Amino acid sequence: MTEVVDSDELLRRIQRARACAEEEERRWRARRDSLGAGDPEQAREAAGRALAYEAVLRVLDEIVTPGKHTAPA
Repeated sequence: MTEVVDSDELLRRIQRARACAEEEERRWRARRDSLGAGDPEQAREAAGRALAYEAVLRVLDEIVTPGKHTAPA
């Protein structure tokens, strides 16, 4: 069954997804920092996951505010 949502609900869902991605990025960066040199393999894994969430944040930001976060050429 297909659910129809209006633009306000869609924006709220995107904002919730962005907040979730931001929290996950923070959590993985903290994990990376806490592991440090003690477990370099796990620290690399955490850094990779943090970068993935950072990319998700950039995409969601671009959806919500197009062009605002574009880096100058």
